[in-house]
Amino acid sequence: MSAITVKAPGRICLFGDHQDYLELPIIACAIDRYITISGVTNGEDYLNFHLPNLRNGKGLSFRETCPDLSGSIHNPQNNNHLTDTLNVVRRYGCRIDKGYSITITGDIPINAGLSSSSAVVVAWTQWLLATFGCTSPITPKLVAHIAYEAEVLEQNSPGGKMDQYTSALGNILYLETDEQSNFKNLGTQLEGLIIGVSGIPKDTIGLLGDLRGNALRAIEKVKSTYSDFMLSTATLRDYELYKDIINASELPFFYAAIQNHLITKEALVCFRESVLDYKKIGHLMTAHHKVLRDSLKITVPRIDAMIHAALNAGALGAKIVGSGGGGSICALAPKGKEPEIIKALTNAGAIAAYKVNVSQGVQTL
Repeated sequence: MSAITVKAPGRICLFGDHQDYLELPIIACAIDRYITISGVTNGEDYLNFHLPNLRNGKGLSFRETCPDLSGSIHNPQNNNHLTDTLNVVRRYGCRIDKGYSITITGDIPINAGLSSSSAVVVAWTQWLLATFGCTSPITPKLVAHIAYEAEVLEQNSPGGKMDQYTSALGNILYLETDEQSNFKNLGTQLEGLIIGVSGIPKDTIGLLGDLRGNALRAIEKVKSTYSDFMLSTATLRDYELYKDIINASELPFFYAAIQNHLITKEALVCFRESVLDYKKIGHLMTAHHKVLRDSLKITVPRIDAMIHAALNAGALGAKIVGSGGGGSICALAPKGKEPEIIKALTNAGAIAAYKVNVSQGVQTL
């Protein structure tokens, strides 16, 4: 009886929210909250799944046929990330030809903007490749790309690459989200990260679809008139130059695309310094949040109250995390201020608040 265990971290987007689906770069970090997948052979022709953390702790159990024994995949649920991953890994020469009993657990809050679903897909991808192999060298980047295919391309989702790549590659990551997916490891040191969970479920698919559509329509209008326009090199001067040809309803999304990219580029300069300027990084986090709040309007009153409370308690910066409409915030605390900021967040309505650390990417244990 052989057992394999894999864990994949959640993530915080530090800079670049709602930028990766525009093929603009992001800066994110993996955090020490994980999804863990363990599997043991069961002598059957099925993959038996048990997810004890779901459905208010009552758990969820189901099974899939082993596709390389049965020739087909039975999907008992709509938009099942686990099934979609099975489909994708088979295209990379992974043959699922033996039954396993699989348990999936984790301490990443669900639907809270910390990429619990992507961590599941990354961990599941790594588990399948570690268990059954494939025809390509197994690297964190391959795991990230397969997870992106399974979660985004396979389901025609409006999301980007940030979540899967950050979870698979780990640490503080600068990722170019175009076709090449080039990335740079910016290190592991960023002290004072605090998560505040609002308890209000985020609206990933709805918000991403609307925001992406508005941004792309605005950008396309500019390109149709000025063919040499490039979002990747745009400045606020371009915003002033082109804003008159964009519908008023789409204009905030054009501004946000440019301004958030400029903030991300400025943050990259900070992370390349040998000594981090925590005050500058915190200031840029808050500036990024203001664009997300005022232009993209992805916050809700409780999120706004938590941001306000964190800053008033001494945080160097704070921002919403995730697609918006709820979810979590991230605050950057000066050394020694963490307890005060955590208390302020809970007083402002957070259902949980705690310190997190930068983590490695996906690991086979």
